[in-house]
Amino acid sequence: MRADIVILAAGQGSRMKSNLPKVLHPIAGKPMLEHVILSAQQTQKMIGKGEIHVVIGHGAQKVKDALGHYDLNWVEQTEQLGTGHAVQQAVPGCKGADVVLVLYGDVPLIKSSTLQSLLAASNGERLGLLTINLPNPSGYGRIVRDGFGNVQAIVEDKDSTPEQLAINEVNTGIMAIPGKKLEDWVMHLSNDNAQKEYYLTDVVSKAVTEETPVVHVQPQQATEVEGVNSRVQLTELERAFQQQLATALMTSGVTIIDPARVDIRGDIKTGKDILLDINVILEGDVEIADNVIIEPGCVIRNSRIGEGAIIKAHSILENADVAANCEVGPFARLRPGAQLAEKARVGNFVEIKKSVIGAGSKVNHLSYVGDAEVGSGANIGAGVVTCNYDGVNKHKTSIDDGAFIGTNTSLVAPVSIGKNATTGAGSVITKDVADNELGVARGRQRNVDTWKRPTKDA
Repeated sequence: MRADIVILAAGQGSRMKSNLPKVLHPIAGKPMLEHVILSAQQTQKMIGKGEIHVVIGHGAQKVKDALGHYDLNWVEQTEQLGTGHAVQQAVPGCKGADVVLVLYGDVPLIKSSTLQSLLAASNGERLGLLTINLPNPSGYGRIVRDGFGNVQAIVEDKDSTPEQLAINEVNTGIMAIPGKKLEDWVMHLSNDNAQKEYYLTDVVSKAVTEETPVVHVQPQQATEVEGVNSRVQLTELERAFQQQLATALMTSGVTIIDPARVDIRGDIKTGKDILLDINVILEGDVEIADNVIIEPGCVIRNSRIGEGAIIKAHSILENADVAANCEVGPFARLRPGAQLAEKARVGNFVEIKKSVIGAGSKVNHLSYVGDAEVGSGANIGAGVVTCNYDGVNKHKTSIDDGAFIGTNTSLVAPVSIGKNATTGAGSVITKDVADNELGVARGRQRNVDTWKRPTKDA
């Protein structure tokens, strides 16, 4: 079955009070529209082939620039005259589809499983509606049924009679339209209503008139069909989605101290017996192996953390690779290209960039290591800096196995420190130090016994 999907994403979102198109506002680090696209792709993957058409309008170019890497058919709606008018723009591209599923770019949490159920109920022969029963249905179109429970129409809130306003089953806007009926039903909609807009919901009355069966499916959770029209609603859905993500992690074997204070903004792969403390942020592609502890306030972005590692409080990892049983932090920063071998230790206020720290090596305090390769069992003292940048080019520092770099040493790259070599504290090392050698480069101390301490002027 060919199921084309039309995503309506042309609205301005004036209540967002933003220059950013509404559908680009993020949920869990991704634009709302991207969540819908991913759900649409997963649905098509499960049920068959089809195309995805995205109807854009306000901020069209920004939307295309942000999500142009997806295989989509972009359709522009130059005037916003209602949902029916928006779907009309996509009708020409849907020719040959067995069924057309209509989604919304500002309804980001719709699940593929729900859409698959709706398509199965429609099967290209029936009009499928996604409905929900709400305790307070104000603002939603009401599902009007006859005495036998058959759907007769969807009546918009502003057009409803007092009796219809008492109905609590409402339209979510998401529907599956038989492909063979699409053009006839959608292209002949009327705007004879209070808003003078073309309502997509009017296809229901057309289906009833033609005796096409109308079926309905309901989502498992109300958040699946909640839309975003304000920043308040955006935040509400963000928290709801974060709770879902946290629940999934806990179900898989992760302990989260407080799910309300952990944010997940990407594709997270986890092992078992992991501990996430409060205010941890996981972004992008993150892999966390068994028995890892991540303490409060850490940000882990596009990084891999090996089994048994401990990431101490307020550390930041970005595009980093941390092997098993390492210790990082507190207050450490691993920048892109940082690689820690097994049992390496990086301590407080240490920054590592584009460098390999060998097995069991230590960089414990207040140091910067960039564009360097450090062997195993090395010790890098406090205040050590690899001076890797000459103002134009970056240069490499090599520190071999077992080397000891004394406190406050500046290693001016390109430079190599040999196996089991030592540099004296306070040295500025500009030449290579061979295996087992001591490198010292500092001025000779001179004590002046006749020196007078300055006094304060009267």
